[in-house]
Amino acid sequence: MEFTAELTGKVLQTALRAGKAIMDIYQQPFEVELKSDNSPLTIADKTAHTIIFESLLETGLPILSEEGAQTSYDIRKHWNDFWLIDPLDGTKEFIKKNGDFTVNIALITNRQPSFGVVYAPVPGFIYWGSETGSFRLNVAHLNNNDLTNFNDIENLVEKLPCISRADGYLVLGSRSHMNIETESFINDLKLTHPDLSFISRGSSLKFCSLAEGSADIYPRFGPTMEWDTGAGHAVARFACCSVNQVENGLPVEYNKSSLLNPHFIAQSKKK
Repeated sequence: MEFTAELTGKVLQTALRAGKAIMDIYQQPFEVELKSDNSPLTIADKTAHTIIFESLLETGLPILSEEGAQTSYDIRKHWNDFWLIDPLDGTKEFIKKNGDFTVNIALITNRQPSFGVVYAPVPGFIYWGSETGSFRLNVAHLNNNDLTNFNDIENLVEKLPCISRADGYLVLGSRSHMNIETESFINDLKLTHPDLSFISRGSSLKFCSLAEGSADIYPRFGPTMEWDTGAGHAVARFACCSVNQVENGLPVEYNKSSLLNPHFIAQSKKK
């Protein structure tokens, strides 16, 4: 699928609409359900899913969403292009109200992310990546949060990476999923990077930090699903970062028979 300025604007605007609906719920009391895997679910997840799903249906491509009906691999294996979405990535962070959650929309083409949008409503930044590069926009600079006329806001967009750091080696980790394997990996890194520091971030914001240039590496030795990483992977990929499997060093792939990701290491190629 060719990404025109019009289609890019449509997907970005869809992410903003979903983010606004999430924030409307974030600012009031809400109930938390448990899914079959004991992961949390809120009305914000459901509402954002509906907004994104209905918008992307107009493109005619298949859609795979964390909160939607799961399509069997017998059908999915024939998909060359499809939308992969996590309407609210970081539901645990949403519930804790710490701001580290995102809206994730990715286009997967031949098992790799070819386009991705990550919107972080609390800090107010939207990120996207495609073959033309990766970019960041402060939505506060928009009039009425409107990205429909994408060409009209190009002067507000920053190309990634946009942050230059001279000193220190910054490692990113999950707020909710630190484990012994990750701690061991970080301790090994300290042998070659004595100036190492570590920060925790939730959701796809870790990929966005790598793409910005504000961090160097994100090791993930815990479970993630394809919809958790597709959009962030795209933003990182097209900002000269790699997202590779621990086992074989090859790029993380999508639309597998199992939607569970392998352990991976995402890092800037500039270090």
